[in-house]
Amino acid sequence: MVIKVDLEILKRLSPVAALSDLRLQELASLCYIENVAKNLNPFRMRGIAGQSVFLVRGELALTRGASTPPEVLVGGSEEARYALGKRGAAFDSAKAITDIDLVRIDDDLLDIMVTWDQLAEGGVTGAMDVQDSLAPSITNWSILSGMFSVNNLKFGAFSQLPAAHIDELLQRFERLEVKRGQVIIREGAEGDFYYVIESGKCQIERTIGGVVMTLAELKSGDAFGEEALVSEAKRNATVTMKSDGILLRLDKQDFVGLLKEPLLQRLSMAEGRERIAGGAQWVDVRYPSEYQYDKLPGAINIPLSEIRNAFGVLDKSREYILYCQSERRSSAAAFLLAQRGYPAYLLSGGLWGGEKR
Repeated sequence: MVIKVDLEILKRLSPVAALSDLRLQELASLCYIENVAKNLNPFRMRGIAGQSVFLVRGELALTRGASTPPEVLVGGSEEARYALGKRGAAFDSAKAITDIDLVRIDDDLLDIMVTWDQLAEGGVTGAMDVQDSLAPSITNWSILSGMFSVNNLKFGAFSQLPAAHIDELLQRFERLEVKRGQVIIREGAEGDFYYVIESGKCQIERTIGGVVMTLAELKSGDAFGEEALVSEAKRNATVTMKSDGILLRLDKQDFVGLLKEPLLQRLSMAEGRERIAGGAQWVDVRYPSEYQYDKLPGAINIPLSEIRNAFGVLDKSREYILYCQSERRSSAAAFLLAQRGYPAYLLSGGLWGGEKR
């Protein structure tokens, strides 16, 4: 039986206890208690590499060399607040003196949460100090559960954002209260902002052959508006709120500098071919008629308009190199995949940028 971790247990651990209550609640939902019986080595089958492992109940003997007597660690003690092997010398072996309970936390996940939580705290202070700012900004980190959920930070829109940009990003986002039926983006308009939904739902529609078609419904944590900003094109759809909610928006200049460029990774044709030889996949984002005419060998066709349908279908363990004639459509598609955590690359210059074969 899987036993979830109580919030009060996490509040006793370091550096976990420094996280905000909202972060602790998220973390608690991702952790569980691991029971180990007396006299067993809890790490014989599963070590601690890449994890922060905490003893939360019972007594554990740790051996740090043949000439050193074992150290007994007691769950709930001051020393047990720290992850095993992260404070002091590493241990060679371990043995449960009594039945024990352990909590394991992925190191990468914890590092992401601590980094964003600390920088957000500084960003909030900075935003609140600007008393004469006309635009509403992020002033309460604790309510940003959609945009900055663990899933978004580890796999989503901000998973590849350089840490150096985090503080700046937090201070540049504006927070907007929106109403049901309010049009946020209108098809055919110039691209001006990138949006993330903090709360509420919205609907994406496009006019095709004179008929308005519903393309998707977005919810808390989802982003929109990036395609026009990345490809330097006009808005290709209308976005309307389906409920009251809160949006966070970033203007075009900040979007390009803080999100677009860090996420877009370009490869030359020679570099692309080398990656393909190593198992990567060409993705042609043009219309099927263009794809059939002059596709790259082995390429699959996912038109830009269909790229969102590939989320959850494409294998995240495989690399993808996207191309079109120029970089316009492929850059938008590569950004959409990259901000969802896919290893996506952009063929620099597109098919027009160099010899195809």
